[in-house]
Amino acid sequence: MKNSTLCPSDNKQIADQSGFWSSDGIDWDAHRIGWLIAGVCAVVTVVLTAINVTFHCTHYTNRGEQRQILRILYMPAVYAIISFFSYRFFRSYTYYDLIETAYESVTLSAFLLLLIEFVAATANEHKVDNAMIRKDKQSLPIPFCCWRYRPTKAYFMYTVKWSVLQYVIIRPLLSIAGIVCEYYGILCESGPWSFKTAHAYITVIDGVSITIALYGLLIFYGLTKEELVGRKPLCKFLSIKLIVMFTFYQGLVFDALEGHVIKASQYWTTTNIADGLNALAICIEMVIFSAFMMYAYSWHEYVIPGRPRTSIWRPLWDSINYSDFAIEIAGSLKFFIDYARGRPGTHGPRVQITDSQTGKTYTKMDFGEAFGVYPRAYDRSGYPMSAPSGAATSARSGSSGSSVGAGMGGGMGGGMGMSARSGMAGVGAGGGRAQYGSDENVRLAPYSYEGGNASSGRVGAVRPSGDSASTDESPRYYGGPVVR
Repeated sequence: MKNSTLCPSDNKQIADQSGFWSSDGIDWDAHRIGWLIAGVCAVVTVVLTAINVTFHCTHYTNRGEQRQILRILYMPAVYAIISFFSYRFFRSYTYYDLIETAYESVTLSAFLLLLIEFVAATANEHKVDNAMIRKDKQSLPIPFCCWRYRPTKAYFMYTVKWSVLQYVIIRPLLSIAGIVCEYYGILCESGPWSFKTAHAYITVIDGVSITIALYGLLIFYGLTKEELVGRKPLCKFLSIKLIVMFTFYQGLVFDALEGHVIKASQYWTTTNIADGLNALAICIEMVIFSAFMMYAYSWHEYVIPGRPRTSIWRPLWDSINYSDFAIEIAGSLKFFIDYARGRPGTHGPRVQITDSQTGKTYTKMDFGEAFGVYPRAYDRSGYPMSAPSGAATSARSGSSGSSVGAGMGGGMGGGMGMSARSGMAGVGAGGGRAQYGSDENVRLAPYSYEGGNASSGRVGAVRPSGDSASTDESPRYYGGPVVR
């Protein structure tokens, strides 16, 4: 039961039992006119959304990008359908509103991952970290413009992703908490503002969470706006954010009109009428936004001439399979745990250089590596794979280990302590066998550090010359800044 003083009821005791149709025909009162308009607008929104979604599904040529686009395209249809039902079943408006708001977190998270895909497409080997190494130290957006951040730091992309992805956890939890509180009569959404009610705490937590998410998006957009030229990022963002802003601010306006312009009727309280007007306005607006999304998220750029159309079922499954969200969240959490524990490679910047002749990008040597104090891993073609520091690379040996004197770069030399594995003996500069590791190209979790992440690979040691043999070596992490 609700507290009649602190949590007044949103509904009257008596309810209108009549339906849209009656034996005497339709009684075209204001409520039924709104009912019709909301229904027609919801149908139009669903049709426009279905057209855009279908074309994306049948031209599903870029899974990484279009998977996120489909999730965003669902937003107007989800809002329109839920708003129609909240208008029709206005006595349960609060439940529908809490469900509707939860989907906002999905679209914001999908938008961030979409931006990351766009930026990765402009970088070498389709890796977003190769785009980050082009960035200098930046100032934070207002109001924290007095502080600066370095995008080349290992924690940067994890922090940006977590700032947005935390909302996809917190907002659904707040909606569930709100539904439970409303059921037990302690939410008090229409009552006076008081921290004796659950609504006050849910609102404050939600406000802080979405502010952090939007600030994270702003940081990433400001940093990568050059890479996003031609991808209509502002239109894409506004198509999402304007929906949120319209629903939020018009709700405040209708609430302010309660008891002044909006008057109670026989069956509806002022809260019922304000909520109904808000739901009706959302249904109308979603028609406009679904059409706007056809422009902002056009399928035309994914059409490849001569390529047969794809089945719609795999794209639809990808769009409702949120395992990529879970992987990103788990990877970021693991990084922050390692960061708090002070694991090597989680605090320092990644400094990279690019070979002017081959275009290959690799981690710049630190002082210890330049003088041969620490070992370094190489790929098959002789390019450095990492920038280890603090200790020699070691492995289990099937025979006696030996020290290797390796000459690097035609003049730079140094002793590298290296234990051989599975019968590998000491190797001279002129030949021998070596190990190498391979990393999976994962665009959205690009950074490696000691302790690894959701996409960390295996690293072995390779000499610049001599043949090589792949092995089944278990993961070995090394300290120092590295980029895969």
